[in-house]
Amino acid sequence: MQNTKARANIYALLSRILLQELDEEMLRMIRSDENILDFFPTLKSWEPFLNVQDKKLLEEYLNPDFVNLSLLHLIPYETFYTREDQKIETGGANPVTDMYSAYNFMVDYEAARAISADHIGVELEFMHHLTEAESKAMQEGDEEAIKALREIQTEFLNKHLLRWAPMYLINAKFEARTPLYYDVADLALEFILSDNEYLIKEQKA
Repeated sequence: MQNTKARANIYALLSRILLQELDEEMLRMIRSDENILDFFPTLKSWEPFLNVQDKKLLEEYLNPDFVNLSLLHLIPYETFYTREDQKIETGGANPVTDMYSAYNFMVDYEAARAISADHIGVELEFMHHLTEAESKAMQEGDEEAIKALREIQTEFLNKHLLRWAPMYLINAKFEARTPLYYDVADLALEFILSDNEYLIKEQKA
């Protein structure tokens, strides 16, 4: 149960940071939470993070880096990597929309800096949605639902995130201008790979 909750929290954290620029509230949360800071070892010792006030840190360092990695130099959308013409599918033909609909997941385009449902942050948010559902099923002792939800998570990782996100995240690590986004890309890459291994192992147990 604790492990599932921890997985859900990591998916939520990664999704939030990769979906839109940070605000002061989110930055304060990162600063004040030792568990989160442990995920970001390079950030913890970065001089501006330690000494620059939040507003300036966001405006001059972190948010320009988000724009660099999400809007200017890199493209965080599945269909860009999986379609031969490298076009982003913004309509109903997007390959993730059927799975989202099947599991009552709605994309909040107002809140997200995303033009399509297959943005990396949205796909990570969907994994958070599924792991939260798994946690609820565990509380209720519903073994059948737990098994089904783990199978769905494995399917989504292998049909979607793992097919393209590692390429984007490796590029993001290379392109990142701040330790936060370097660490986030590193954590996301390591986590989706290890989570897939964990889910496969759990299903064999």
